[in-house]
Amino acid sequence: MNKNKLRVGILLNDTMVCAWVYRMVERICSSHYASVELVVLNNTQSSSATSVIKKIKNGYKKIVPVVMTRMLDLAEEKIVERGSRLPDAFELKDLSGLLEDVPVVEVTPIQKKVSDYFRDEDIAEIREHNIDLLIRVGFRILRGEILRTTKYGVWSYHHGDNAVNRGGPAGFWETMEGWPETGSMLQILSEDIDNGRVLCRSYSCTQPTVTDNKNNLYWKTLSFIPRKLEQLYELGEESFFKQVDRENSQVNLYSRRLYTQPCTIERLRLVGTKAAGKLKDKYANKFYFDQWFLMYHLGSSGYSSMWRYKKILPPKDRFWADPHIIFEKGKYYLFIEEFLFDKNRGHISLMLMDENGNYGEPVPVLEKPYHLSYPFVFKFEDDYYMVPESAENRTVDLYKCVEFPNKWQHQKTLLDGVNAVDATLHYQEGRWWMFVNIAENRGASSCDELFLFFSDDLFGDSWSPHPLNPIISDVKRARPAGKIFSENGCLYRPSQNCSKRYGYGFHINRITCLNEKDYQEEIVTSVLPDWEKNLLATHTYNRVHQLSIIDGQRRTRF
Repeated sequence: MNKNKLRVGILLNDTMVCAWVYRMVERICSSHYASVELVVLNNTQSSSATSVIKKIKNGYKKIVPVVMTRMLDLAEEKIVERGSRLPDAFELKDLSGLLEDVPVVEVTPIQKKVSDYFRDEDIAEIREHNIDLLIRVGFRILRGEILRTTKYGVWSYHHGDNAVNRGGPAGFWETMEGWPETGSMLQILSEDIDNGRVLCRSYSCTQPTVTDNKNNLYWKTLSFIPRKLEQLYELGEESFFKQVDRENSQVNLYSRRLYTQPCTIERLRLVGTKAAGKLKDKYANKFYFDQWFLMYHLGSSGYSSMWRYKKILPPKDRFWADPHIIFEKGKYYLFIEEFLFDKNRGHISLMLMDENGNYGEPVPVLEKPYHLSYPFVFKFEDDYYMVPESAENRTVDLYKCVEFPNKWQHQKTLLDGVNAVDATLHYQEGRWWMFVNIAENRGASSCDELFLFFSDDLFGDSWSPHPLNPIISDVKRARPAGKIFSENGCLYRPSQNCSKRYGYGFHINRITCLNEKDYQEEIVTSVLPDWEKNLLATHTYNRVHQLSIIDGQRRTRF
């Protein structure tokens, strides 16, 4: 029996909306799980974003000299914002074409300080449309009966982590004060805006410019509402909100300041600090470069002190990273990403090591006209296979070793048309599981969100997505960092911590639940690059037989 789609209403200030909002609505309109059945349009002109911006600018002109404001504007543009590269999430697009047949209710809310209240007659008219939930991408802070008008309430984004940053502007303070990550969340609004029911929470690595930090943030979060709508549709109300309640079980107290638009003195301090940091980096980059290398430990224990690991250093024209291991007939076959700086592209190379730790030079074994890395290798039914990262080609590809260990042949494309990185396969009780990070939207980071797929056939044509995808949305622990392994009856997944910078550290997570309906894990140990002064990052862990191997990044003189 076919289910009825969820009936969605959208709260807007205008039909001209930012590109990220347009993409979100477009995705809902083309879905099998929801349809837009009502637009609630704000008639209060003063509530528009344009009007708010004008007020802020006029306020500055009255309070500070125009010349100081202009100097700060230029400093931000030329120093702080220099190097922005992501597509513009705030380009205006017209929603009218997508919503031309959708009924519109025009509302002039009662405005009290920073909050909007709906009149009784407007509430009654909205209820007549029998909407399941409202999506807020307009109006100010909502309070009153509008929060209780629909079955599932009003869903609203908060672009910031309300555990550490309440207020705004979104994405600004994180970049300007150098926070390691930027949070975001989707919640069901309540009278107390800080204590709404959280539907999902996510973290990204803070980008070096405010523009890119905001773009990354908004491109990623546009997927939150479509995903949660689909989960509500597929799981049903009871199962969906049981999951939501589990994620809202922790107490969250907030003791930091309320962040607001910076005053002139604050702005001057922030721009000055940022400019000094950029000048320092520019100077350092003239004499140093960052290089990945390998470190290994041979012994019965895989958890020896990191400072005991021995280094394998590449020449200065390349780096070596993402080591994966095959052990065969007393030899370790180390498959690595070898990246040549002059080509600006990686390929897969093989390095041999004996049981005493003697190793040879790497030899290329898989090269393509696009970047390859993270050579995930495994054995299945007496054959060896590899799934290298090929995000540049927008594929997840399976290769078979047809002449061990140097010759690999394309066997099958497992996923196509995706920006997917570091696919890691795990076989358990006749079923294949694929853990892989995916950036669903152009402009979003590939480090933030871990997706899970499963299949009964490695060579089949369909990998089913897990209903809770993404199973993790947190730059601190999402991205795979090596082969999933078993120890003392427990299953462990290595994952990257990319919060401070790409590949900053890694965790070992114990998988506590893995099935078609649920996934849970917990961090049991973490590794940060603290054991050596010149070490910047470490982001891969693999162990086979007696060999444990990781990679590291160091700052090296040219």
